[in-house]
Amino acid sequence: MDLAAPTMHDLFAQLGLPNEEEDVQRFVSQHRPLAQDMALADAPFWTESQAQFLREQLQGDADWAEVVDQLNVALHL
Repeated sequence: MDLAAPTMHDLFAQLGLPNEEEDVQRFVSQHRPLAQDMALADAPFWTESQAQFLREQLQGDADWAEVVDQLNVALHL
């Protein structure tokens, strides 16, 4: 049983996105800044399944919630 908290790299892999450090940085650079009033899951670049995953993780305060919130902050800067 893996008790380690998911990382940003894990989140990108879970979302089906390239997840190397350079890939994560490139994604954030390409997609920020999101409008302050736009929820992360409502951003136009997610597929429906990716958006649903992000919503569920935040709403359920799941194990992924912290790293999803980190991505949210990074994209709103």
